[in-house]
Amino acid sequence: MFDAELTPTEQRVLGCLIEKQLSTPDYYPLTLNALVNACNQSTNRDPVLALTEQVVMEALQDLRDSQAVWFVGAAGSRVQKYDHRVAESLGLSVQECAILAELLLRGPQTPGELRNHGTRMYAFQDLQEVETVLEVMLEAERPLVAKLPRQPGTKETRYAHLLGGAPEHPAPAAAPVAGPSRTALLEGEVATLREELAQLRTEFEAFRRQFE
Repeated sequence: MFDAELTPTEQRVLGCLIEKQLSTPDYYPLTLNALVNACNQSTNRDPVLALTEQVVMEALQDLRDSQAVWFVGAAGSRVQKYDHRVAESLGLSVQECAILAELLLRGPQTPGELRNHGTRMYAFQDLQEVETVLEVMLEAERPLVAKLPRQPGTKETRYAHLLGGAPEHPAPAAAPVAGPSRTALLEGEVATLREELAQLRTEFEAFRRQFE
């Protein structure tokens, strides 16, 4: 499962399926219409997308091929529904599923952000619980998350999922080019004034000699 890297659309679809199973189990599995609406939500999503049914359906087909999603039929209904198989295939706990879904839906986050944003799926008792689960996911036989390099000016480490391959690291901000100091500027001005004064003296002496 997940031998190939998931595309951004597949990540959004899978994240939505995990999220809705945990947050609204009474309405799960999802129909195609419900899944499209979930993918295009304006809340709890970064970035906000506008996926069509065609695009979502293509992503579902690919996810089914990798055994990440099952197509199921509700009893007494002809409407096709969709169910993820992540927990069973990867042996994930509820806590791990909640973190994975959050990273799939919003991108890299700190442990504090994961705790706050993920409450609709699982209510972590404290930050320590989040950090413990992240360590389990980091040390798994197939790691599901990675720590990102800490950016200049930030105190907390962010984590990213690995279902889309190695995460891209933003280029560090370029160090400001040091300009001339105030002392150097003043010294330059003094040197210029001295040159101008010397030139004036030379011109004055030449002018004075005309009348001798």
